[in-house]
Amino acid sequence: MKSLLLPPFWHHIHHRRVVSTMLCCEALGVEPGHFLLVTADEQTAGRGQRGTVWESAAGENLTFSVAWRNVGVAARDQFLISEAVALSVAETVAELLKGTACTEAVSVKWPNDVYVGERKICGMLIEHSLSGPHIDATMAGIGVNVNQRHFLGDAPNPVSLRQLAGRTFSRAGVLERIVRHLHAGLAQLQEGDYAGMEEMFAARLFRREGWHPYRDAEGEFTGRFAGIARNGMLTLEKSSGEHRTYAFKEVACVIPPMPQLG
Repeated sequence: MKSLLLPPFWHHIHHRRVVSTMLCCEALGVEPGHFLLVTADEQTAGRGQRGTVWESAAGENLTFSVAWRNVGVAARDQFLISEAVALSVAETVAELLKGTACTEAVSVKWPNDVYVGERKICGMLIEHSLSGPHIDATMAGIGVNVNQRHFLGDAPNPVSLRQLAGRTFSRAGVLERIVRHLHAGLAQLQEGDYAGMEEMFAARLFRREGWHPYRDAEGEFTGRFAGIARNGMLTLEKSSGEHRTYAFKEVACVIPPMPQLG
């Protein structure tokens, strides 16, 4: 990957092949006020939600991690950081697909996957280190499907920018856009504009309107979005009229498998 144009105090380390970019970030650490960006052409065991492994063909997509120290967000409000990270990818994808039929279909599936329509284009894992009531450090491991044309794993609905737009993209160019959005989003939080961040996230939320199928510990049901608390808890209204609030992993969207795009 070529040298990146990054904001001040961002430091970039690139590897051709690593076990996990998140492990690299953990080993290196980061100074207060600075950001560490670790990228890799290939990672052999990238970490995903629920212990999953992110499928990514070597040299075709973005696999990277970002680490930074406290931006002033309290531990109880940590979902704001998840919103900022997810939006940095979603806004980038929407920009790159501008002029296509997919632009308006870019969304964030709670808590932080990025989708285009019913297809997943980005997954991420966000971890925090706490110091009392405050977040001391954050690390985000992110995978974005950029130029991959065929997916061999068992993920039901992956998609890439290339499949959607019909052309290849500069991975460095895509990453620079994501970093700019993330830097601006974290600055917004540091300035205390929490309401603005929540409004932007709500506007990008997957299935934010209408009734849709979900699954929880009791089985499948039809529900609609009713709200997200600042701690990240999701509230759905069931077709029975009952309102149920869920923590991460307690409820899932039911999305049928879809044929791969060429």
